[in-house]
Amino acid sequence: MPYIVRVRREFQAAHYLTDYHGKPEPLHGHTWEVELFIRADKLDKGGMGFDFVEIHKFLDEILPDYQCMNDIYDFSPSAENVARYIYNKVKEKYPTLQKVVVWETKHGGAEYFEE
Repeated sequence: MPYIVRVRREFQAAHYLTDYHGKPEPLHGHTWEVELFIRADKLDKGGMGFDFVEIHKFLDEILPDYQCMNDIYDFSPSAENVARYIYNKVKEKYPTLQKVVVWETKHGGAEYFEE
């Protein structure tokens, strides 16, 4: 029976959308939240599907904490595009990743998954 291992991580980052209603929006920052959903088909001897600490260390490597996302990504960093980017990076290391949810604010975010 499979499990879904869920991991959340916050990071601070600035961004602006490059074509917001026909023009760039002002630079601004958020406390972003990322949630991963990784399927575990079996548990190890300790009863874990995946080690939360290991996943958090990996997220520390790939999340743009305290950076301007426009300076590091070659796409407009909307919540949707950031979710897809993180999904693709995490899927390389955790092939059973089911989806990624990215919250830009506590009231708005996006999720990305592949069928």
